[in-house]
Amino acid sequence: MFEVRIHGRGGQGVVTAAELLSVAAFHTGRYAQAFPSFGSERTGAPVVAFCRIAERPIRLREPVLRPDAIVVQDVTLLRQTDVLAGLADDGQVLVNSGRTVAELGLAGYDGRIFTVPASELARAHVGRPLPNAALLGGLAALCHLVPLAAVVEAIGQRFPGLLGTANVAAAAEAYHLVHAQLKERSHA
Repeated sequence: MFEVRIHGRGGQGVVTAAELLSVAAFHTGRYAQAFPSFGSERTGAPVVAFCRIAERPIRLREPVLRPDAIVVQDVTLLRQTDVLAGLADDGQVLVNSGRTVAELGLAGYDGRIFTVPASELARAHVGRPLPNAALLGGLAALCHLVPLAAVVEAIGQRFPGLLGTANVAAAAEAYHLVHAQLKERSHA
């Protein structure tokens, strides 16, 4: 089973990201579940959502405590809460930021943290800084959990028309940016 924890703020599409990831997994013939954990349900409040993907039915129903991947949709959460708590020893992290890992002060994670400017990509393609779709594209490149085509299909189903097309473009660009980082690190 592969477990993902997504951290963000209310209004950033954290819950939608987990749901889209689970739908993308269904499109690849796997089992998946997605569910949120809310504190105060208001715009800007910290929100966590979880997604599990497996080859057989998932019976576990509690929050993900030892994630294989963590997505951080709002970089300010890095200083506000321990979003990296419980990260699996070989787990990977994707952070919504145009800054480098060193600039974020996260250099101690042995090359397991990657950044992608998802809010900027969303603003450029969608017209609003909603990072969730772009981060799913980046996660597809980082973890090889689901292929980009499955993410694209899930986004298109959830957001038909121009909004879907714009979110797909943001996801594809994030995918290529993370893929380039992976390639660069493998040559270093």
